[in-house]
Amino acid sequence: MANVGVLQFFRQVKQEVKKVTWPTRKEVMQSLIMVVVLVTVASAFFFLVDQVLSWIVRLVFSIGE
Repeated sequence: MANVGVLQFFRQVKQEVKKVTWPTRKEVMQSLIMVVVLVTVASAFFFLVDQVLSWIVRLVFSIGE
């Protein structure tokens, strides 16, 4: 790789950043909503699984008494 100066490096970075296609505000909001919904669903699912498994473990250990 060629040894480039600091100024040349930053010029190249600036050129590359101009090529980036940034998401629109609408796309960002849609993604945000999808992430929040999926995290909420996953949290509820794992909470329910944890409660059921906890109930089963308490049931198993109470039988042994």
